[in-house]
Amino acid sequence: MFSLEHFLVVGAALFCIGVVIIITKRNAIVVLMGIELILNAANINLVAFSRYDANVLQGQMFALFVIVVAAAEAAVALAIVLRVYQYYQTVHLDKLDELKEK
Repeated sequence: MFSLEHFLVVGAALFCIGVVIIITKRNAIVVLMGIELILNAANINLVAFSRYDANVLQGQMFALFVIVVAAAEAAVALAIVLRVYQYYQTVHLDKLDELKEK
């Protein structure tokens, strides 16, 4: 039905979209969404390679680990973004040029 190349093309497309979002966007929430796209691209590749390998569960277990790490990363990053917004009243990364207190 679907070959390995199809999965790899979808994973590469998601990875490239995530990288473009991280490079071009200046909103912290959108940058976090780009990071999540990159992690999902890695998950697609891990599951695709595990489908065509003799040890089937190894890639799926790595993908599950990446999902857990991505959930923890999203929670911590959103907490940091909320604190930055409370302090600076903005989530635009270009306007956050100082880390010291006013």
